[in-house]
Amino acid sequence: MTGETSDGTTGLRDRQTTGEDRVRMVARQLSEPKTANWIASEAEWSHEPTKRVLRRLVNDGVLRQDDSGTHTTYYPDYRQQAMQEAMRLRDGGRTVEELTDRLAEMKGQIRDWKEEFEVESPNQLRATLADENLGPDEEARRRDIAREWTHLQRRIQIVGFAIREWDFLAPNAEHADARS
Repeated sequence: MTGETSDGTTGLRDRQTTGEDRVRMVARQLSEPKTANWIASEAEWSHEPTKRVLRRLVNDGVLRQDDSGTHTTYYPDYRQQAMQEAMRLRDGGRTVEELTDRLAEMKGQIRDWKEEFEVESPNQLRATLADENLGPDEEARRRDIAREWTHLQRRIQIVGFAIREWDFLAPNAEHADARS
């Protein structure tokens, strides 16, 4: 992570961050459970201080901790991430009508995939890779579509929540104006 990356940007360490800052940045970008060693390596910081920061993030509700496996893993609190994303959508300058249109587009895309592949879920689409004699390009296409489908399902939930709770998610200033 040090030095310049392939796209010309600098790594985490070169951005004038502390070890704790880097651990927080890595931890908040997790998409799947990771060990403290993995996070420490990505943050380019030693193991013990990384564990202390991770414990604080767990105590603050930013991360969850799973001790059920052979190694303790850490993963984001998906509820908190969903709430923050819904607030970003609310505060992002789009109207509720624009978000409603986007929601309809996402749902329409999923309906199109269901019709095209005659399946009801991303996993059923993945299963078609074993059932059919497909070329490598079509296999890759279906894997990509299954990943996008799964992503859209999550986005639909968040966008739907933002629409349902539009008034509740308004910045405090709007609530204060409404009470006046």
